[in-house]
Amino acid sequence: MKDGKLTGTQHYGDTVNFVTGVRAPALDRPAPKAWANPEPLFDGKDLAGWQPDNPAANHWVARNGELLNESKGANLRTTRSFDDFKLHIEYNCPHGGNSGVYLRGRYELQVEYEPVGANDTFHEMGAIYGFLAPAVELPKKPGQWESFDVTLVGRRVTVLRDGVKTIDNQEIPGITGGALDSHEGEPGPIYIQGDHTGGMKYRNITLASAKK
Repeated sequence: MKDGKLTGTQHYGDTVNFVTGVRAPALDRPAPKAWANPEPLFDGKDLAGWQPDNPAANHWVARNGELLNESKGANLRTTRSFDDFKLHIEYNCPHGGNSGVYLRGRYELQVEYEPVGANDTFHEMGAIYGFLAPAVELPKKPGQWESFDVTLVGRRVTVLRDGVKTIDNQEIPGITGGALDSHEGEPGPIYIQGDHTGGMKYRNITLASAKK
């Protein structure tokens, strides 16, 4: 430990990796006094403003005003990055579907309708994956349109699912599995998981940033 950094080596068989770790930022800041008008992130016509992480395996298409993942393959992220925001996103998850919406590309809001018993409350629909379970159990609606309204300020998150508050201004302890990076103090994209199952649909994706 030196100058606020932890350094060392990881050993995997004959492979040795040099690693460096730093403290996560506190990100403890007040909510903005006002929010800008929501902007559409998806125009319903094409993938403008979005990019797959693996173009060769991309199965995301724009169809009938919806963002559809025809089969499992690439994940999809916005080309823009965001700091604090209010996100509205509508989703349609089929039976057996598993996806997720990563806030700043680091905190996964779980989207899934896997078989009953496949996931505990920390990994079910509307959880911040592995960290924050929904406080309210809502009926499963596979194949139907539902919505999330998410407010993220620093590392504190509030989630409304179909207008019902399920997570109330709770702090996310850190990045979740599958995060794009661990640079929590930096802006990040909206990142949608597509590498688990196909058939996921999203629409009416809008985001309001904090007013300067």
